[in-house]
Amino acid sequence: MSWPKLRDSEALPGDETALAAAKYRFIVAIETCIDVAEHVTASEGLRSPDSFAEAFSVLDEAGFVDQDLAADLQDMARFRNLLVHGYQRVDDARVTEILRTRLDDFERFRTAVAPAVS
Repeated sequence: MSWPKLRDSEALPGDETALAAAKYRFIVAIETCIDVAEHVTASEGLRSPDSFAEAFSVLDEAGFVDQDLAADLQDMARFRNLLVHGYQRVDDARVTEILRTRLDDFERFRTAVAPAVS
């Protein structure tokens, strides 16, 4: 998934089409991380999480991710819920800030869990 044009755009806050694209891509990227987390918990016989956010706590407990990454990904899972279930209340400035500062969370997660899904 390519983010650079959106990430570097100064015009993003005023571009409704780009914001909508960024929100959709966040949903897809976060749901992919959730799917991977749930796959690892199931394949490794870990306890079943009660929520999307808790799936990352389970990975932390089992040593697949560190506590800081688990917390960052829990925030992302909650952000996904806001995007999906409370679209009108989403602060576009927050979307822009996350886009510019938090995309590395996805790479950190991929690196952390790659050995478990290889």
